[in-house]
Amino acid sequence: MGVAIVVTSGKGGVGKTTTAANLGTALAMLGKKVCLVDTDIGLRNLDLVLGLENRILYDLVDVVEGRCKLQTALVPDKRLEGNLVLLPAAQTKDKSAVSPDQMAHLVKEQLKPDYDYVLIDCPAGIEQGFRNAIAGADRAVVVTTPDVTAVRDADRIIGILEKEAIAPPSLVINRVRPRLMKHEEIMDVDEIVVRLGIDLLGIVPDDEDVITSSNRGEPIVLNPKAKAAQAYRNIARRILGESVPLMRLEEKPSVIERMRRLFGLS
Repeated sequence: MGVAIVVTSGKGGVGKTTTAANLGTALAMLGKKVCLVDTDIGLRNLDLVLGLENRILYDLVDVVEGRCKLQTALVPDKRLEGNLVLLPAAQTKDKSAVSPDQMAHLVKEQLKPDYDYVLIDCPAGIEQGFRNAIAGADRAVVVTTPDVTAVRDADRIIGILEKEAIAPPSLVINRVRPRLMKHEEIMDVDEIVVRLGIDLLGIVPDDEDVITSSNRGEPIVLNPKAKAAQAYRNIARRILGESVPLMRLEEKPSVIERMRRLFGLS
């Protein structure tokens, strides 16, 4: 029996879908059978990040309403030797098309028996879509960026998750920019961890390559040279129970900073 992990955030735009895609891909690269489930009905994007948008015939709502069998709706990622499949969300329905009970049955009775990990990409907010996404989850990964608004929304989500019958959530801090943290222009990692009070699963550096790779439908974790890829691979290994130290994210000083240091101004 596999483990179902919901990837959530509260606030939109913090990289939740990108995190789900890269963690799912990383776990598949490590030899695990993974099913990624997009529960953002009406606003699906996980298929685009994975580059599978042109192969979708059926979706989550079709499965729940009995128009097709589960296996018919699953889209395999051929790059990962059958270890990764996507169950896409419907694009023309809304989130009320699926109930939490239906999602819980799908995840627990149909997906967990066949996959080592079921990663559920949760929509933003705390409404029906959120309730659907957490319904069958055993664990939760909360994604935030170092912005005060994102951290506050993550805090709200953590409070809700802690009242549910799932394991304590863990935290991924995305788009970390050490230089801004050093100058106290954004919250630093320690401050966020203390504020949210949950275990830190990993940090991901701010990396423009994440955007370009997502636009190409190639999760950054497939690029062995990218620093963000190493961060996602480390997080996947921690999910598997390995002890992996946090990566160093020191940035090279800018030209201005080097000049300031040269003249003893910093």
